[in-house]
Amino acid sequence: MAKVDVIKAQVSVTDRRRRSKSIERKRVAAYCRISTDSEDQLNSYRSQVQYYTDKISENVDWMMVGIYADEAITGTQVAKREGFQKMINDCMSGQIDMVITKSISRFARNTLDTLKYVRMLKEKDIAVFFEDENINTLSMDGELLLVVLSAVAQQEVENIFSNVKKGLAMKMSRGEIVGFAGALGYDYDPETKSISVNEEEAKIVQYIFKRYIEGMGSHVIAGELEQMGALTNRGNKSWYDSTVLGIIKNEKYKGDLLQGKTFTVDPITKRRLGNLGEVDQYLMKDHHEPIISEEMWEQAQAILKRRTVVHENSNVDPNSYREPYSRKFAFSCMVKCGFCGASLTRRSWHSGSKYHKNIWLYISSSKYGKKNCPESKGIAEEYNGSVFKTKI
Repeated sequence: MAKVDVIKAQVSVTDRRRRSKSIERKRVAAYCRISTDSEDQLNSYRSQVQYYTDKISENVDWMMVGIYADEAITGTQVAKREGFQKMINDCMSGQIDMVITKSISRFARNTLDTLKYVRMLKEKDIAVFFEDENINTLSMDGELLLVVLSAVAQQEVENIFSNVKKGLAMKMSRGEIVGFAGALGYDYDPETKSISVNEEEAKIVQYIFKRYIEGMGSHVIAGELEQMGALTNRGNKSWYDSTVLGIIKNEKYKGDLLQGKTFTVDPITKRRLGNLGEVDQYLMKDHHEPIISEEMWEQAQAILKRRTVVHENSNVDPNSYREPYSRKFAFSCMVKCGFCGASLTRRSWHSGSKYHKNIWLYISSSKYGKKNCPESKGIAEEYNGSVFKTKI
């Protein structure tokens, strides 16, 4: 048998890929996250620029490409980090050969994102070096260490999130205001954390409740407010049904304050949901000066409940009388069928065509078919230039 000589390996697969590149020095970029405080932000950024400039210049095989930075609050979601995304794009376009960052938690705070971007860069033969952990992602054991330490970083975020939630809950249980979102008719002082009435805006709130109790629907009230030139809490001239109903439902206007209306599902996605009883809520009675009386509030809620369509898991009594059409038009919830007792509603036929016309029908017939009320007939609506009239 012929003698076999073993020729020892001298280069790695990485070195083989690099042969095709005519780059003598590695183009190195640094990534950091900086404080959100304006003064500390500037100082932090300057110090990190100096640190990485010195570090990269000390290595004769490296040349500085740039420093990419984001605010510290956006660590869990890379999609919201503009500096990070720009760095990744520059890497993918061949402008960077290596990225240096202080730690895994600075790069990304959830395991999935860390591995996703590390592997993406590894495909392009771009290393990520984590200083604190001393991990180079192009090394053989780099990814194994990365998985373990990324999971630790994510767990740390979840622990912080849990502690913050407990802290906020304790504040709310003590009666402290947490994250006041603002409300039309009230001014909020963040220094004293106190709520005071804004007299001009309060008149708009009182008008909304007054008209609602008089029988007007949210659609009609919104139109009236636009004609009056009233502004919303955000300074908009446009009013919508949902804006009006949001004010009608807001307990602040009777002097109470309910906290915990929404909650964050998890610290990674930061997804928020309306609180339907999943977490505790905190109600403070007579917390501040009311804009409307308790009696007016109760009247408005009774009307709102009557007009609300009952859904599964709703608190509304399904056997109670309902007015789901909310008095959007002149005869809504006012005219009843003499045979079945259903309310008269407005419908559009052949919308968008030359045959378009508005028809008034009773709910039982329009929703469930003629068999539910054989005597029901559609009433055509005509406009003579000044008023609407019906033709029977």
